Amino acid sequence: MSIVLTEKAAGKVKEIIQDGQSSGTLPQERMYLRLRVVGGGCSGFQHKLDLDPEIKEAQDEVFEYYGVPVVVDKKSLLYLADAHVDYHDELHRSGFSITNPNAKSTCGCGSSFSM
Repeated sequence: MSIVLTEKAAGKVKEIIQDGQSSGTLPQERMYLRLRVVGGGCSGFQHKLDLDPEIKEAQDEVFEYYGVPVVVDKKSLLYLADAHVDYHDELHRSGFSITNPNAKSTCGCGSSFSM
């Protein structure tokens, strides 16, 4: 099982962390990109990306991509095998995207999925 964080996404995460720490909105300690699956949305599950200063050693797996530590809890990892996290900065599409090959279907707006 592996998760892919593209170089472009990693660069944007580093930029967000640096800006947040410079402005004082994020703590100065090491920050992790937390990727997880939570219940919700019209199809049953949603992907969540957060910045987190803590890891739970018994529950989390830590990966590193392009200098960005990525944390995934073991339960979410079951749903995220081979997921692909990217960042887009185009006129018609801006922000992070998660492509999950394990999703059986997605909702009309694309914010939730079913397994």
